[in-house]
Amino acid sequence: MSHVNPDPEPERTTGLEPGGSVPPGETPPAESSMPQAAAREPHANQRGWAKAPLALILAVVVLIAAFFLVYALVLIR
Repeated sequence: MSHVNPDPEPERTTGLEPGGSVPPGETPPAESSMPQAAAREPHANQRGWAKAPLALILAVVVLIAAFFLVYALVLIR
């Protein structure tokens, strides 16, 4: 496997001044892409929440809403 250096070579790249700076009006050279592919992530394309955590969050929200509703009704009396 050969490794390709992603950095441009200043002596072979057009539009660069000595030292590697870019003169005004010039577009800097584009960076190259990495030659190796990233590792596969089999779980990366799963979408949505699992049912148990979502049900737990909804239950907590309903309990908190019920608490404040009862608290408001007690204050009104």
